[in-house]
Amino acid sequence: MSKRPTIKDVAKLAEVSIATVSNVMSGSKPVNPDLRERVERAAHELSYQIDRSASRLRSGQTKVVGVLVPDLDDTFFTSLVSRLEVMAGKDGYDVIVASSRDDVELEKSRLSALLGWRPAGLIAVPCSDTVPAILAKEAHRLPIVLADRVVSGSADIDSVTIDNFEAGEIAARHLVSLGHRDIVIAASSLSISPIRERVRGVDTFMRAAIGVTPIVVELGSNGERGAELFAHWLERNASPTAVIALTNVTTLSVLSTLAARHIAMPEQVSIIGFDDYAWMSARKAAVTAIRQPIDEMARMVWDRLSARMRGDATPPHHIELNATLQVRNSVSNMRAANDADTDVTVPQTAGGAPAKGRKSVH
Repeated sequence: MSKRPTIKDVAKLAEVSIATVSNVMSGSKPVNPDLRERVERAAHELSYQIDRSASRLRSGQTKVVGVLVPDLDDTFFTSLVSRLEVMAGKDGYDVIVASSRDDVELEKSRLSALLGWRPAGLIAVPCSDTVPAILAKEAHRLPIVLADRVVSGSADIDSVTIDNFEAGEIAARHLVSLGHRDIVIAASSLSISPIRERVRGVDTFMRAAIGVTPIVVELGSNGERGAELFAHWLERNASPTAVIALTNVTTLSVLSTLAARHIAMPEQVSIIGFDDYAWMSARKAAVTAIRQPIDEMARMVWDRLSARMRGDATPPHHIELNATLQVRNSVSNMRAANDADTDVTVPQTAGGAPAKGRKSVH
């Protein structure tokens, strides 16, 4: 097994001092262009990579931020990470990403590994409603921002979430306004607070508007397994007129099931999906969806973490953003086909339609 090249090897090949190699690699001091080229050429020839953890230990400084998400197979979380990487890069930070795979024990291990890098800050999407104990312990000394799966205001740590109750209400209002009564909710897991809140938003609105309680089917966070579970449910129940899928994964599970069973959308079953990605529009019947403000969420998360890393010592900020409805053609207008007996008056919340933008409580 060949020996791993060292900074001394690079300095020897480039015929410069170790300090010059260090300055080139770290960018800490300006280096003559000719010397820089020699160092970079030598490093490339030797396949040398800077040992960032060792350099941080020596300097006591770090330009690394850790990001923990529940599942990198979920497009929502990969989209969030991608946006955070861009913003961190613009501010001169590297990002280390870890996934808990929706497992509390693995989450502990992943957080310990991230903290071992001595990051300048940490962004975490917990895999449960409970803030991990290790984060609660570190919050007094390490800048931390929690995102998405956190009950707003539940922890003494900055958080950025969406109004999930309102998101569910928006979906229910749209379906009811078009005459739908037989509605099924395709949830991932009711053990997660945002999902419970979305269900509660749908349920509360439907009870008030038409006196009907929606059926909830849990499909999990795996698309293929979710499709199997939804197919199993359809085999034992009459098809609803509409489905509200509460995540992008359950949206895909429902669509896959309907396609496999040759159930036409929206002619036989209408769908409102959650999140909003290109594949939702690249269909014969483009999917009406609840869009989470992913760009704004990432920006607010990074802004809060940046402020904390710069020394902001104000009380925790709990920021709640609003989702919006993207209307396409996956929902049929049953009101036009039904008789007058099915007509309902759809109540409005105070102030009419949900306001866009964000609400921030400090």
